[in-house]
Amino acid sequence: MRVPRHHLEPDEVDGEIARLEKAVRESVGQLSSLRASLGDGEHGKILDVHRLMVDDPTFADSTRRLIREELLNAEWAVRRTVREMGEKLASGDGYMAERRADLDEVGDRVLHNLAGEAPSAIEPPPPDSVLVCYDLPTAEAAVLLSSGRVVGLVTDVGSRTSHTAILARAVEVPAVVGALGVSETARAGDLIAVDAMTGEVLLNPTPADVARFEQARRAAKSRELKLLEERDLPAVTRDGRRVLLWANIEFPEEVPSLLAHGGEGVGLYRTEFLYLNREDMPTEEEHFKAYASILSTMGGRPVTIRTLDLGGDKLPLGHRTHETNPALGLRAIRFTLRHPHLFRTQLRALWRASTLGQLRVMLPMIAGITELRDAKAQLQAARAELVREGVKVADSVPVGIMVETPAAAMAADRLARECDFFSIGTNDLIQYSLAIDRGNREVAYLYRPLHLGVLRMIKATVEAAQDAGIECAMCGEMAGDPAYALMLLGMGLDALSMNPADIPLVKRVLREAQMRDARELLEAAMSFSSVDEIEGFVLAEMRRRFPNIVGPLPTPREVSRLSQPPPPHESPR
Repeated sequence: MRVPRHHLEPDEVDGEIARLEKAVRESVGQLSSLRASLGDGEHGKILDVHRLMVDDPTFADSTRRLIREELLNAEWAVRRTVREMGEKLASGDGYMAERRADLDEVGDRVLHNLAGEAPSAIEPPPPDSVLVCYDLPTAEAAVLLSSGRVVGLVTDVGSRTSHTAILARAVEVPAVVGALGVSETARAGDLIAVDAMTGEVLLNPTPADVARFEQARRAAKSRELKLLEERDLPAVTRDGRRVLLWANIEFPEEVPSLLAHGGEGVGLYRTEFLYLNREDMPTEEEHFKAYASILSTMGGRPVTIRTLDLGGDKLPLGHRTHETNPALGLRAIRFTLRHPHLFRTQLRALWRASTLGQLRVMLPMIAGITELRDAKAQLQAARAELVREGVKVADSVPVGIMVETPAAAMAADRLARECDFFSIGTNDLIQYSLAIDRGNREVAYLYRPLHLGVLRMIKATVEAAQDAGIECAMCGEMAGDPAYALMLLGMGLDALSMNPADIPLVKRVLREAQMRDARELLEAAMSFSSVDEIEGFVLAEMRRRFPNIVGPLPTPREVSRLSQPPPPHESPR
Protein backbone atom coordinates (compact mmCIF):
# COMPACT_ATOMS: atom_id res chain seq x y z
CA MET A 1 0.00 0.00 0.00
CA ARG A 2 1.33 3.45 -0.88
CA VAL A 3 1.53 5.49 2.30
CA PRO A 4 1.31 9.31 2.22
CA ARG A 5 4.02 11.16 4.11
CA HIS A 6 3.83 14.73 5.33
CA HIS A 7 4.51 16.79 8.43
CA LEU A 8 1.78 18.27 10.57
CA GLU A 9 1.22 21.66 11.98
CA PRO A 10 1.17 21.61 15.81
CA ASP A 11 -2.54 22.32 15.92
CA GLU A 12 -3.22 19.24 13.75
CA VAL A 13 -1.69 16.73 16.19
CA ASP A 14 -4.80 16.03 18.28
CA GLY A 15 -6.92 15.45 15.21
CA GLU A 16 -4.33 13.08 13.74
CA ILE A 17 -4.19 11.09 16.96
CA ALA A 18 -7.98 10.88 16.91
CA ARG A 19 -7.77 9.45 13.35
CA LEU A 20 -5.26 6.87 14.55
CA GLU A 21 -7.37 5.79 17.51
CA LYS A 22 -10.46 5.47 15.29
CA ALA A 23 -8.54 3.27 12.82
CA VAL A 24 -7.26 1.09 15.66
CA ARG A 25 -10.80 0.66 17.04
CA GLU A 26 -12.07 -0.27 13.58
CA SER A 27 -9.24 -2.80 13.18
CA VAL A 28 -10.01 -4.39 16.55
CA GLY A 29 -13.69 -4.58 15.61
CA GLN A 30 -12.97 -6.21 12.26
CA LEU A 31 -10.67 -8.81 13.80
CA SER A 32 -13.18 -9.49 16.59
CA SER A 33 -15.91 -10.11 14.03
CA LEU A 34 -13.69 -12.42 12.02
CA ARG A 35 -12.70 -14.24 15.18
CA ALA A 36 -16.32 -14.72 16.27
CA SER A 37 -17.23 -16.15 12.86
CA LEU A 38 -14.63 -18.90 13.16
CA GLY A 39 -15.65 -20.40 16.51
CA ASP A 40 -13.27 -22.50 18.58
CA GLY A 41 -10.13 -24.06 17.23
CA GLU A 42 -6.60 -23.01 16.45
CA HIS A 43 -7.50 -21.27 13.20
CA GLY A 44 -9.70 -18.90 15.18
CA LYS A 45 -7.46 -18.42 18.16
CA ILE A 46 -4.48 -17.40 16.07
CA LEU A 47 -6.53 -14.33 15.12
CA ASP A 48 -6.50 -13.44 18.80
CA VAL A 49 -2.78 -12.75 18.37
CA HIS A 50 -3.54 -10.16 15.68
CA ARG A 51 -6.25 -8.59 17.80
CA LEU A 52 -3.85 -8.31 20.74
CA MET A 53 -1.17 -6.84 18.50
CA VAL A 54 -3.36 -4.08 17.11
CA ASP A 55 -4.69 -3.30 20.59
CA ASP A 56 -1.23 -3.43 22.16
CA PRO A 57 -0.32 -0.23 24.09
CA THR A 58 3.25 -0.49 22.75
CA PHE A 59 2.02 -0.17 19.17
CA ALA A 60 -0.35 2.71 19.87
CA ASP A 61 1.96 4.60 22.23
CA SER A 62 4.92 4.41 19.83
CA THR A 63 2.76 5.71 16.98
CA ARG A 64 1.33 8.54 19.09
CA ARG A 65 4.84 9.55 20.11
CA LEU A 66 5.92 9.86 16.48
CA ILE A 67 2.86 11.99 15.73
CA ARG A 68 3.45 14.27 18.71
CA GLU A 69 7.23 14.52 18.73
CA GLU A 70 8.08 14.33 15.03
CA LEU A 71 4.81 15.78 13.71
CA LEU A 72 4.33 12.84 11.34
CA ASN A 73 0.97 12.06 9.79
CA ALA A 74 -0.73 8.97 11.22
CA GLU A 75 -0.12 6.77 8.16
CA TRP A 76 3.61 7.37 8.12
CA ALA A 77 3.84 7.03 11.91
CA VAL A 78 2.16 3.62 11.70
CA ARG A 79 4.55 2.51 8.96
CA ARG A 80 7.56 3.68 11.02
CA THR A 81 6.32 1.91 14.17
CA VAL A 82 5.72 -1.36 12.32
CA ARG A 83 9.14 -1.18 10.67
CA GLU A 84 10.99 -0.50 13.92
CA MET A 85 9.16 -3.24 15.84
CA GLY A 86 9.56 -5.61 12.90
CA GLU A 87 13.32 -5.14 12.71
CA LYS A 88 13.61 -6.41 16.29
CA LEU A 89 11.68 -9.55 15.44
CA ALA A 90 13.43 -10.18 12.11
CA SER A 91 16.84 -10.64 13.73
CA GLY A 92 15.64 -13.63 15.73
CA ASP A 93 15.25 -17.33 14.97
CA GLY A 94 12.74 -18.68 12.46
CA TYR A 95 9.81 -18.70 14.86
CA MET A 96 10.41 -15.13 16.03
CA ALA A 97 11.15 -13.82 12.54
CA GLU A 98 7.82 -15.16 11.29
CA ARG A 99 6.01 -13.00 13.85
CA ARG A 100 7.13 -9.99 11.79
CA ALA A 101 4.73 -11.09 9.09
CA ASP A 102 1.90 -10.95 11.62
CA LEU A 103 2.98 -7.44 12.64
CA ASP A 104 3.05 -6.33 8.99
CA GLU A 105 -0.50 -7.62 8.49
CA VAL A 106 -1.73 -5.74 11.53
CA GLY A 107 -0.06 -2.53 10.31
CA ASP A 108 -1.60 -2.90 6.87
CA ARG A 109 -5.06 -3.30 8.38
CA VAL A 110 -4.68 -0.09 10.37
CA LEU A 111 -3.38 1.74 7.28
CA HIS A 112 -6.35 0.64 5.20
CA ASN A 113 -8.71 1.91 7.88
CA LEU A 114 -6.84 5.21 8.07
CA ALA A 115 -7.36 5.58 4.33
CA GLY A 116 -11.04 4.74 4.67
CA GLU A 117 -10.49 1.50 2.78
CA ALA A 118 -11.80 -1.17 5.13
CA PRO A 119 -10.53 -4.60 4.04
CA SER A 120 -13.04 -6.00 1.59
CA ALA A 121 -15.10 -9.04 2.38
CA ILE A 122 -13.39 -12.26 1.44
CA GLU A 123 -15.22 -14.17 -1.25
CA PRO A 124 -14.86 -17.93 -0.89
CA PRO A 125 -13.38 -19.63 -3.95
CA PRO A 126 -15.14 -22.35 -5.91
CA PRO A 127 -15.15 -25.83 -4.34
CA ASP A 128 -11.97 -27.90 -4.69
CA SER A 129 -9.75 -24.89 -5.29
CA VAL A 130 -6.01 -24.59 -4.77
CA LEU A 131 -5.00 -21.10 -3.65
CA VAL A 132 -1.84 -19.74 -5.26
CA CYS A 133 -0.48 -16.44 -3.97
CA TYR A 134 2.68 -14.59 -3.06
CA ASP A 135 1.62 -14.79 0.59
CA LEU A 136 -1.67 -15.28 2.41
CA PRO A 137 -2.30 -12.95 5.36
CA THR A 138 -3.40 -14.73 8.52
CA ALA A 139 -6.88 -13.21 8.70
CA GLU A 140 -7.65 -14.21 5.12
CA ALA A 141 -6.04 -17.61 5.68
CA ALA A 142 -8.24 -18.27 8.71
CA VAL A 143 -11.40 -17.59 6.70
CA LEU A 144 -10.43 -19.24 3.43
CA LEU A 145 -8.73 -22.36 4.76
CA SER A 146 -11.62 -23.13 7.10
CA SER A 147 -14.25 -22.63 4.38
CA GLY A 148 -14.12 -26.26 3.25
CA ARG A 149 -13.62 -25.13 -0.35
CA VAL A 150 -9.81 -24.98 -0.37
CA VAL A 151 -8.03 -28.28 -0.93
CA GLY A 152 -4.49 -26.93 -1.29
CA LEU A 153 -2.30 -23.86 -0.80
CA VAL A 154 0.89 -22.76 -2.56
CA THR A 155 2.76 -19.54 -1.69
CA ASP A 156 5.93 -17.87 -2.89
CA VAL A 157 7.12 -17.12 0.63
CA GLY A 158 6.73 -18.48 4.16
CA SER A 159 8.02 -21.29 6.34
CA ARG A 160 6.62 -24.10 8.48
CA THR A 161 6.57 -21.76 11.51
CA SER A 162 4.47 -19.04 9.86
CA HIS A 163 0.93 -18.67 11.16
CA THR A 164 -0.45 -19.43 7.71
CA ALA A 165 1.44 -22.75 7.62
CA ILE A 166 0.30 -23.56 11.16
CA LEU A 167 -3.30 -22.80 10.18
CA ALA A 168 -3.03 -25.02 7.12
CA ARG A 169 -1.81 -27.91 9.26
CA ALA A 170 -4.54 -27.29 11.82
CA VAL A 171 -7.32 -27.62 9.24
CA GLU A 172 -5.41 -30.31 7.30
CA VAL A 173 -5.09 -28.37 4.04
CA PRO A 174 -1.97 -29.52 2.14
CA ALA A 175 0.37 -26.55 1.75
CA VAL A 176 3.67 -25.89 -0.03
CA VAL A 177 5.24 -22.62 1.14
CA GLY A 178 8.36 -20.97 -0.20
CA ALA A 179 7.71 -21.98 -3.84
CA LEU A 180 9.39 -18.86 -5.22
CA GLY A 181 7.84 -17.48 -8.40
CA VAL A 182 4.70 -19.61 -8.38
CA SER A 183 2.30 -16.66 -8.13
CA GLU A 184 3.84 -15.08 -11.24
CA THR A 185 3.57 -18.30 -13.23
CA ALA A 186 0.13 -19.61 -12.26
CA ARG A 187 -3.06 -18.20 -13.73
CA ALA A 188 -6.65 -18.42 -12.47
CA GLY A 189 -8.26 -21.55 -13.82
CA ASP A 190 -5.01 -23.48 -14.32
CA LEU A 191 -5.01 -27.13 -13.42
CA ILE A 192 -2.52 -27.64 -10.62
CA ALA A 193 -1.18 -30.65 -8.73
CA VAL A 194 0.24 -30.22 -5.22
CA ASP A 195 2.05 -32.77 -3.07
CA ALA A 196 2.69 -31.27 0.37
CA MET A 197 4.62 -34.36 1.47
CA THR A 198 7.36 -33.90 -1.13
CA GLY A 199 6.92 -30.20 -1.91
CA GLU A 200 6.21 -30.94 -5.57
CA VAL A 201 3.96 -28.47 -7.44
CA LEU A 202 3.01 -28.96 -11.11
CA LEU A 203 1.21 -26.36 -13.18
CA ASN A 204 -0.89 -27.74 -16.03
CA PRO A 205 0.25 -31.32 -15.44
CA THR A 206 0.02 -33.92 -18.16
CA PRO A 207 -2.60 -36.70 -17.94
CA ALA A 208 0.19 -39.03 -16.83
CA ASP A 209 1.15 -36.62 -14.04
CA VAL A 210 -2.48 -36.33 -12.95
CA ALA A 211 -2.79 -40.10 -12.80
CA ARG A 212 0.43 -40.30 -10.75
CA PHE A 213 -0.81 -37.68 -8.28
CA GLU A 214 -4.22 -39.32 -7.95
CA GLN A 215 -2.58 -42.64 -7.20
CA ALA A 216 -0.29 -40.99 -4.64
CA ARG A 217 -3.27 -39.28 -3.00
CA ARG A 218 -5.21 -42.51 -2.66
CA ALA A 219 -2.15 -44.24 -1.26
CA ALA A 220 -1.49 -41.41 1.20
CA LYS A 221 -5.09 -41.44 2.44
CA SER A 222 -5.04 -45.19 2.89
CA ARG A 223 -1.70 -45.00 4.67
CA GLU A 224 -2.93 -42.23 6.97
CA LEU A 225 -5.99 -44.21 8.02
CA LYS A 226 -3.87 -47.28 8.75
CA LEU A 227 -1.33 -45.23 10.69
CA LEU A 228 -4.00 -43.62 12.85
CA GLU A 229 -5.29 -47.08 13.75
CA GLU A 230 -2.07 -47.36 15.77
CA ARG A 231 -2.64 -44.02 17.52
CA ASP A 232 -3.06 -45.55 20.96
CA LEU A 233 -0.35 -48.18 20.56
CA PRO A 234 3.11 -47.57 22.03
CA ALA A 235 6.19 -47.16 19.86
CA VAL A 236 7.79 -50.51 20.68
CA THR A 237 10.18 -52.27 18.32
CA ARG A 238 9.67 -55.89 17.39
CA ASP A 239 12.28 -56.91 19.93
CA GLY A 240 10.80 -54.85 22.77
CA ARG A 241 12.63 -51.51 22.74
CA ARG A 242 10.24 -48.74 23.88
CA VAL A 243 10.63 -45.18 22.56
CA LEU A 244 8.45 -42.34 23.85
CA LEU A 245 6.92 -40.09 21.19
CA TRP A 246 6.20 -36.52 22.28
CA ALA A 247 5.31 -33.29 20.51
CA ASN A 248 6.83 -29.82 20.27
CA ILE A 249 4.16 -27.24 21.06
CA GLU A 250 3.98 -23.66 19.83
CA PHE A 251 0.45 -22.96 21.07
CA PRO A 252 -1.80 -24.63 23.68
CA GLU A 253 -4.35 -25.12 20.89
CA GLU A 254 -2.06 -27.77 19.37
CA VAL A 255 -2.78 -30.21 22.19
CA PRO A 256 -5.84 -31.77 20.46
CA SER A 257 -3.70 -32.46 17.40
CA LEU A 258 -1.00 -33.97 19.63
CA LEU A 259 -3.48 -36.39 21.20
CA ALA A 260 -5.23 -37.19 17.91
CA HIS A 261 -1.89 -38.27 16.39
CA GLY A 262 -0.90 -40.46 19.33
CA GLY A 263 1.47 -38.14 21.20
CA GLU A 264 2.33 -39.29 24.70
CA GLY A 265 3.46 -35.97 26.12
CA VAL A 266 4.97 -32.56 25.40
CA GLY A 267 8.70 -32.77 24.78
CA LEU A 268 9.10 -29.02 24.25
CA TYR A 269 6.73 -26.27 25.31
CA ARG A 270 8.02 -22.86 24.31
CA THR A 271 7.29 -19.99 26.69
CA GLU A 272 8.47 -17.10 24.52
CA PHE A 273 4.94 -16.17 23.41
CA LEU A 274 4.37 -14.68 26.86
CA TYR A 275 6.90 -11.93 26.13
CA LEU A 276 5.86 -10.91 22.64
CA ASN A 277 4.17 -7.70 21.54
CA ARG A 278 3.83 -6.02 24.90
CA GLU A 279 5.23 -3.07 26.78
CA ASP A 280 5.71 -4.69 30.18
CA MET A 281 7.04 -8.01 31.38
CA PRO A 282 4.58 -10.88 31.94
CA THR A 283 3.58 -11.23 35.56
CA GLU A 284 4.00 -14.32 37.67
CA GLU A 285 0.25 -14.86 37.46
CA GLU A 286 0.31 -14.77 33.65
CA HIS A 287 3.09 -17.35 33.64
CA PHE A 288 1.20 -19.52 36.12
CA LYS A 289 -2.05 -19.48 34.14
CA ALA A 290 -0.26 -20.54 30.96
CA TYR A 291 1.56 -23.42 32.66
CA ALA A 292 -1.47 -24.52 34.65
CA SER A 293 -3.50 -24.63 31.43
CA ILE A 294 -1.11 -26.87 29.51
CA LEU A 295 -0.51 -29.21 32.48
CA SER A 296 -4.24 -29.59 33.12
CA THR A 297 -5.01 -30.13 29.44
CA MET A 298 -2.41 -32.88 29.17
CA GLY A 299 -4.08 -34.87 31.95
CA GLY A 300 -1.06 -36.22 33.77
CA ARG A 301 1.10 -36.79 30.71
CA PRO A 302 4.64 -35.38 30.88
CA VAL A 303 5.00 -31.71 29.92
CA THR A 304 8.51 -30.35 29.38
CA ILE A 305 8.46 -26.57 29.74
CA ARG A 306 11.51 -24.72 28.47
CA THR A 307 12.50 -21.57 30.29
CA LEU A 308 12.81 -18.33 28.35
CA ASP A 309 14.85 -18.74 25.17
CA LEU A 310 15.03 -15.15 23.95
CA GLY A 311 17.67 -12.48 23.81
CA GLY A 312 17.35 -8.95 25.10
CA ASP A 313 16.50 -7.66 21.62
CA LYS A 314 13.12 -9.47 21.76
CA LEU A 315 11.93 -8.36 25.18
CA PRO A 316 9.22 -5.75 25.78
CA LEU A 317 10.18 -2.14 25.19
CA GLY A 318 12.15 -0.65 28.06
CA HIS A 319 13.90 -3.96 28.72
CA ARG A 320 15.62 -4.46 25.38
CA THR A 321 19.29 -4.61 24.60
CA HIS A 322 20.84 -4.50 21.14
CA GLU A 323 23.57 -6.80 19.87
CA THR A 324 25.21 -7.18 16.48
CA ASN A 325 24.90 -10.98 16.58
CA PRO A 326 22.07 -11.95 18.95
CA ALA A 327 22.17 -15.66 17.98
CA LEU A 328 25.60 -15.87 19.63
CA GLY A 329 25.01 -13.21 22.23
CA LEU A 330 23.23 -12.72 25.54
CA ARG A 331 20.26 -15.03 25.03
CA ALA A 332 18.44 -17.95 26.64
CA ILE A 333 20.01 -19.12 29.93
CA ARG A 334 22.72 -16.48 29.66
CA PHE A 335 20.13 -13.74 29.64
CA THR A 336 18.00 -15.11 32.47
CA LEU A 337 21.02 -15.67 34.71
CA ARG A 338 22.07 -12.08 34.04
CA HIS A 339 18.57 -10.93 35.03
CA PRO A 340 17.64 -13.10 38.04
CA HIS A 341 14.49 -11.10 38.88
CA LEU A 342 13.06 -11.98 35.45
CA PHE A 343 14.12 -15.61 35.85
CA ARG A 344 12.67 -15.80 39.37
CA THR A 345 9.24 -14.70 38.12
CA GLN A 346 9.12 -17.60 35.68
CA LEU A 347 10.54 -20.15 38.11
CA ARG A 348 8.05 -19.24 40.86
CA ALA A 349 5.19 -19.74 38.40
CA LEU A 350 6.59 -23.12 37.34
CA TRP A 351 6.77 -24.27 40.96
CA ARG A 352 3.22 -23.07 41.62
CA ALA A 353 2.02 -25.16 38.66
CA SER A 354 4.14 -28.17 39.65
CA THR A 355 1.31 -29.84 41.59
CA LEU A 356 -1.08 -29.77 38.61
CA GLY A 357 0.60 -32.36 36.40
CA GLN A 358 3.82 -34.07 35.38
CA LEU A 359 6.02 -31.01 34.99
CA ARG A 360 9.59 -31.15 33.69
CA VAL A 361 11.74 -28.01 33.49
CA MET A 362 14.22 -27.65 30.63
CA LEU A 363 17.05 -25.09 30.49
CA PRO A 364 18.04 -23.83 27.02
CA MET A 365 21.50 -23.24 25.56
CA ILE A 366 23.50 -24.64 28.45
CA ALA A 367 27.16 -24.66 27.42
CA GLY A 368 28.87 -25.64 30.67
CA ILE A 369 28.47 -26.93 34.20
CA THR A 370 28.59 -23.50 35.86
CA GLU A 371 25.47 -22.32 34.01
CA LEU A 372 23.65 -25.50 34.99
CA ARG A 373 24.56 -25.13 38.66
CA ASP A 374 23.61 -21.46 38.73
CA ALA A 375 20.25 -22.14 37.11
CA LYS A 376 19.48 -25.01 39.49
CA ALA A 377 20.38 -22.78 42.44
CA GLN A 378 17.89 -20.19 41.20
CA LEU A 379 15.25 -22.89 40.83
CA GLN A 380 15.73 -24.12 44.39
CA ALA A 381 15.77 -20.57 45.75
CA ALA A 382 12.41 -19.90 44.09
CA ARG A 383 10.97 -23.04 45.66
CA ALA A 384 12.27 -22.18 49.12
CA GLU A 385 10.76 -18.72 48.81
CA LEU A 386 7.33 -20.15 47.98
CA VAL A 387 7.51 -22.68 50.81
CA ARG A 388 8.22 -19.85 53.28
CA GLU A 389 5.14 -18.08 51.93
CA GLY A 390 3.03 -21.18 52.57
CA VAL A 391 2.44 -21.96 48.87
CA LYS A 392 1.92 -25.61 48.03
CA VAL A 393 4.58 -26.89 45.58
CA ALA A 394 5.93 -30.28 44.49
CA ASP A 395 8.80 -31.77 46.45
CA SER A 396 10.87 -31.76 43.28
CA VAL A 397 10.62 -31.59 39.50
CA PRO A 398 12.96 -33.17 36.92
CA VAL A 399 15.40 -30.57 35.61
CA GLY A 400 17.08 -31.13 32.26
CA ILE A 401 18.99 -29.23 29.63
CA MET A 402 18.83 -28.74 25.89
CA VAL A 403 22.04 -30.00 24.34
CA GLU A 404 22.32 -27.57 21.44
CA THR A 405 25.92 -26.35 21.55
CA PRO A 406 29.04 -28.33 20.63
CA ALA A 407 30.45 -27.45 24.07
CA ALA A 408 27.53 -29.14 25.82
CA ALA A 409 27.80 -32.21 23.60
CA MET A 410 31.51 -32.57 24.30
CA ALA A 411 30.98 -32.07 28.06
CA ALA A 412 27.86 -34.23 28.20
CA ASP A 413 29.44 -36.78 30.55
CA ARG A 414 29.93 -34.11 33.24
CA LEU A 415 26.61 -32.37 32.63
CA ALA A 416 24.75 -35.68 32.88
CA ARG A 417 25.88 -36.07 36.48
CA GLU A 418 24.03 -32.92 37.54
CA CYS A 419 20.71 -32.98 35.68
CA ASP A 420 17.80 -35.38 35.25
CA PHE A 421 17.50 -35.55 31.46
CA PHE A 422 18.92 -34.35 28.16
CA SER A 423 16.99 -33.15 25.13
CA ILE A 424 19.09 -32.70 22.01
CA GLY A 425 18.07 -29.60 20.08
CA THR A 426 19.37 -30.53 16.65
CA ASN A 427 18.28 -27.29 14.93
CA ASP A 428 20.87 -25.20 16.77
CA LEU A 429 23.34 -28.03 17.33
CA ILE A 430 23.67 -28.54 13.58
CA GLN A 431 23.83 -24.80 12.94
CA TYR A 432 26.57 -24.17 15.50
CA SER A 433 28.50 -27.34 14.67
CA LEU A 434 28.63 -26.68 10.93
CA ALA A 435 29.13 -22.91 11.36
CA ILE A 436 26.16 -21.96 9.21
CA ASP A 437 23.21 -19.65 9.63
CA ARG A 438 20.23 -21.89 8.90
CA GLY A 439 18.22 -18.84 7.87
CA ASN A 440 20.78 -17.81 5.24
CA ARG A 441 19.71 -18.98 1.78
CA GLU A 442 23.28 -18.85 0.51
CA VAL A 443 24.38 -21.67 2.84
CA ALA A 444 21.09 -23.56 3.23
CA TYR A 445 22.49 -26.51 1.29
CA LEU A 446 25.12 -27.06 4.02
CA TYR A 447 22.49 -27.79 6.68
CA ARG A 448 22.91 -31.58 6.73
CA PRO A 449 21.74 -33.55 9.81
CA LEU A 450 23.66 -36.66 8.70
CA HIS A 451 27.04 -34.92 8.69
CA LEU A 452 29.49 -37.26 10.44
CA GLY A 453 30.47 -34.59 12.96
CA VAL A 454 26.84 -34.06 13.93
CA LEU A 455 26.19 -37.80 14.25
CA ARG A 456 29.24 -38.21 16.48
CA MET A 457 28.07 -35.44 18.80
CA ILE A 458 24.58 -36.91 19.06
CA LYS A 459 25.99 -40.36 19.74
CA ALA A 460 28.39 -39.06 22.39
CA THR A 461 25.55 -37.20 24.11
CA VAL A 462 23.33 -40.29 24.20
CA GLU A 463 26.15 -42.45 25.55
CA ALA A 464 26.92 -39.91 28.28
CA ALA A 465 23.27 -39.95 29.34
CA GLN A 466 23.21 -43.76 29.37
CA ASP A 467 26.36 -43.93 31.48
CA ALA A 468 24.80 -41.54 33.99
CA GLY A 469 21.46 -43.35 33.98
CA ILE A 470 19.41 -40.40 32.77
CA GLU A 471 16.92 -40.06 29.92
CA CYS A 472 18.03 -38.66 26.57
CA ALA A 473 15.45 -37.22 24.17
CA MET A 474 15.63 -35.25 20.92
CA CYS A 475 13.39 -32.27 20.18
CA GLY A 476 14.82 -30.84 16.94
CA GLU A 477 13.32 -31.22 13.46
CA MET A 478 15.53 -34.26 12.89
CA ALA A 479 13.42 -36.23 15.38
CA GLY A 480 10.30 -35.99 13.23
CA ASP A 481 11.72 -37.26 9.94
CA PRO A 482 11.00 -40.98 9.45
CA ALA A 483 14.10 -41.24 7.23
CA TYR A 484 16.23 -40.68 10.34
CA ALA A 485 14.18 -42.77 12.78
CA LEU A 486 16.21 -45.98 12.49
CA MET A 487 19.49 -44.11 12.95
CA LEU A 488 18.18 -42.41 16.10
CA LEU A 489 16.85 -45.72 17.39
CA GLY A 490 20.28 -47.26 16.89
CA MET A 491 21.87 -44.46 18.90
CA GLY A 492 19.67 -45.38 21.85
CA LEU A 493 17.49 -42.27 22.25
CA ASP A 494 14.73 -42.73 24.82
CA ALA A 495 12.24 -40.20 23.43
CA LEU A 496 11.64 -38.24 20.23
CA SER A 497 9.67 -34.99 20.21
CA MET A 498 8.28 -33.58 16.95
CA ASN A 499 5.43 -31.88 15.14
CA PRO A 500 2.25 -33.81 16.06
CA ALA A 501 1.50 -34.73 12.44
CA ASP A 502 4.88 -36.51 12.16
CA ILE A 503 4.22 -38.91 15.04
CA PRO A 504 2.30 -41.66 13.13
CA LEU A 505 5.01 -42.08 10.46
CA VAL A 506 7.85 -42.24 12.98
CA LYS A 507 5.85 -44.64 15.13
CA ARG A 508 5.30 -47.00 12.20
CA VAL A 509 9.04 -47.13 11.46
CA LEU A 510 9.85 -47.89 15.10
CA ARG A 511 7.14 -50.55 15.44
CA GLU A 512 8.44 -52.37 12.35
CA ALA A 513 12.11 -52.13 13.37
CA GLN A 514 14.50 -54.19 15.47
CA MET A 515 17.34 -52.81 17.56
CA ARG A 516 19.84 -55.10 15.86
CA ASP A 517 18.99 -53.71 12.43
CA ALA A 518 19.08 -50.13 13.75
CA ARG A 519 22.55 -50.58 15.26
CA GLU A 520 23.85 -52.21 12.08
CA LEU A 521 22.49 -49.34 9.96
CA LEU A 522 24.08 -46.78 12.29
CA GLU A 523 27.45 -48.52 12.30
CA ALA A 524 27.48 -48.89 8.52
CA ALA A 525 26.44 -45.27 7.95
CA MET A 526 29.13 -43.92 10.25
CA SER A 527 31.79 -45.90 8.45
CA PHE A 528 31.46 -43.44 5.54
CA SER A 529 33.31 -40.14 5.61
CA SER A 530 31.31 -37.71 3.50
CA VAL A 531 27.79 -36.52 4.19
CA ASP A 532 26.80 -37.37 0.60
CA GLU A 533 27.84 -40.99 1.15
CA ILE A 534 26.03 -41.21 4.49
CA GLU A 535 22.82 -39.65 3.16
CA GLY A 536 22.84 -41.81 0.05
CA PHE A 537 23.34 -44.99 2.05
CA VAL A 538 20.77 -44.20 4.74
CA LEU A 539 18.11 -43.07 2.27
CA ALA A 540 18.57 -46.12 0.07
CA GLU A 541 18.28 -48.45 3.07
CA MET A 542 15.25 -46.69 4.51
CA ARG A 543 13.48 -46.67 1.16
CA ARG A 544 14.19 -50.37 0.79
CA ARG A 545 12.94 -51.22 4.28
CA PHE A 546 10.02 -48.75 4.45
CA PRO A 547 9.03 -47.95 0.85
CA ASN A 548 5.58 -46.64 1.78
CA ILE A 549 6.77 -44.41 4.62
CA VAL A 550 10.09 -42.76 3.80
CA GLY A 551 10.03 -40.00 1.22
CA PRO A 552 13.04 -38.70 -0.68
CA LEU A 553 15.66 -36.54 1.02
CA PRO A 554 16.71 -33.64 -1.22
CA THR A 555 20.19 -33.88 -2.65
CA PRO A 556 22.62 -30.98 -2.11
CA ARG A 557 22.00 -29.86 -5.69
CA GLU A 558 18.24 -29.91 -5.12
CA VAL A 559 18.57 -27.98 -1.87
CA SER A 560 20.72 -25.38 -3.59
CA ARG A 561 18.22 -25.09 -6.44
CA LEU A 562 15.28 -24.77 -4.04
CA SER A 563 17.04 -21.89 -2.31
CA GLN A 564 17.15 -19.82 -5.51
CA PRO A 565 14.28 -18.15 -7.42
CA PRO A 566 13.21 -20.16 -10.47
CA PRO A 567 14.19 -18.82 -13.89
CA PRO A 568 11.53 -16.74 -15.65
CA HIS A 569 8.56 -18.73 -17.03
CA GLU A 570 9.73 -21.93 -15.37
CA SER A 571 6.97 -23.87 -13.65
CA PRO A 572 7.95 -24.65 -10.03
CA ARG A 573 8.46 -28.31 -9.30
